[in-house]
Amino acid sequence: MTQDLIGTHLRQSLAALDRAARDPALLAVARKIADVIIAALDSGNKLLLVGNGGSAADAQHIAAEIVGRYKKDRPGYAAMALTTDTSALTAISNDYGFEWVFARQVEGLAQEGDILLALSTSGRSPSILKALRAARELGITTIGFTGTQGEPMAAYCDHLLVVPSDDTPIIQQIHIAFAHGICDAIEQTMMRDTQRDARP
Repeated sequence: MTQDLIGTHLRQSLAALDRAARDPALLAVARKIADVIIAALDSGNKLLLVGNGGSAADAQHIAAEIVGRYKKDRPGYAAMALTTDTSALTAISNDYGFEWVFARQVEGLAQEGDILLALSTSGRSPSILKALRAARELGITTIGFTGTQGEPMAAYCDHLLVVPSDDTPIIQQIHIAFAHGICDAIEQTMMRDTQRDARP
């Protein structure tokens, strides 16, 4: 092999992460997203997550960190990836078309005060855009994670995190890095608030 493909990928990933870490506006968006999710969970509402392919795996990953734990033992918080129910996924896709696979679940499961977090590296996935539109029509707060080509999501997101890359694998890596940071903020803040409220 004449080219170190693995090393090249790692260097490109590191450069993109460094750009993200040095972007004050991007970090401010991530902090705002954490604050919005904390407020919803603290009020007894839930976080719904959607994505396709690798982003579906990321949606499940993030939901698991919130329902289970990120780093600390604490009560479970309400989060659900709408990518896991094979009966719902196949029935909706069969009856309405795949572009409705998440929107129908949002219509049936989302309630006032909930949040929808949609992950799409391209920002153009019809199933993601329909889910965001359905959430908007229900008055649900919408959050998007995308890359530099994801402008179509902007019209449907109250908060949009745009990572500084148009390379799908690198976008996904930065999405999960931001998600881990947000999970850490959620966990530490929620635990601190619970401990404060428990004091006599």
